[in-house]
Amino acid sequence: MHRKNQLTRPVTIVFMNRQKIVIAENLEQSLTEAISLCAHDRVFILADETTVRCCLPVVEGFAALQGAKRITIGATDVHKTLESLTHVWEELGTGGATRHTLLINIGGGMVTDLGGFAASTFKRGINYINVPTTLLSMVDASVGGKTGINFRGLKNEIGVFNNANTVILDTQFLKTLDAENIRSGYAEMLKHGLISTEQMWAELMNFDLEHPNLQQLSLMVANSVAVKERIVTEDPTEKGIRKALNLGHTIGHAFESFALAHKPILHGYAVAYGLICELYLSCVKTGFPTDKMRQTVRFIQEHYGKLTFTCDDYPTLLELMTHDKKNVGNDINFTLLGGIGDIRINQTACKDDIYEALDFYREG
Repeated sequence: MHRKNQLTRPVTIVFMNRQKIVIAENLEQSLTEAISLCAHDRVFILADETTVRCCLPVVEGFAALQGAKRITIGATDVHKTLESLTHVWEELGTGGATRHTLLINIGGGMVTDLGGFAASTFKRGINYINVPTTLLSMVDASVGGKTGINFRGLKNEIGVFNNANTVILDTQFLKTLDAENIRSGYAEMLKHGLISTEQMWAELMNFDLEHPNLQQLSLMVANSVAVKERIVTEDPTEKGIRKALNLGHTIGHAFESFALAHKPILHGYAVAYGLICELYLSCVKTGFPTDKMRQTVRFIQEHYGKLTFTCDDYPTLLELMTHDKKNVGNDINFTLLGGIGDIRINQTACKDDIYEALDFYREG
């Protein structure tokens, strides 16, 4: 299956099923309105240790949050676990949360994923709002209703589809990010460009990622969210075209899970490395232009460094790929491209093809 998507319009407010996405000009006003739209008896705020330090000072004085109870979990993806999830449930329970309670997730993708799952399952489901604070969570994790935790060393192994009532994007939080986290989120934007248009892809290729202009990046965030919004609205539970959003993720998630057992890497870095392999497979199997593949690979190599592994690790990586949720039967399922915006979902690759792509990555 293949199709082209023309998705470059900016976003102000978007509805995805019951999910409202707001790109905020005034964070307090937007958050106050979002809270008022959710009838509630209590408000809880979930944040990780980094968000508590860097981001909560921005919102803690808001009148609508006075009296809200705070739940804090450990930072980074190593805490996206059943233990952290249990801690959130326990804090909700001991804090008197009911089926009419509202949970506000303020943080990166780990917080919005885990918090969304906690809200979706506590008392069989309570309302929640996402306020993403990293570039990655703004353009990817907080939008689209995927929630979950890592389990048994596998990425997002347990979770549900359940939209937040509102997602509020405020790019002022980008000022709190270090260069590594900017690059991590940018990898998902790069993926959105590849599945969208040559114009969007070219803008991403020409952006100065080493010295990012945050005003320009804010406009690019709106376009990137528009790509995901368009696809998720059409296919909310990933039966078809939503699989386009998995470009770079079949091998990328394997890299990320592999790294969890060695030296953890940020999700966006894993996706960037996965894009190298899957664009190579796209050239070999679906005719993606070699020049655009090499230009994209060169950009990734210049900005993201490299994950170290050897050919002895190939069987482990292949085994991790067999757990990908897109797989059908014994086939490892990929989203590949015939060209920029020419999406080919439900593609398969044999072991030799995958090993060849891993060779290409290591030798590049």
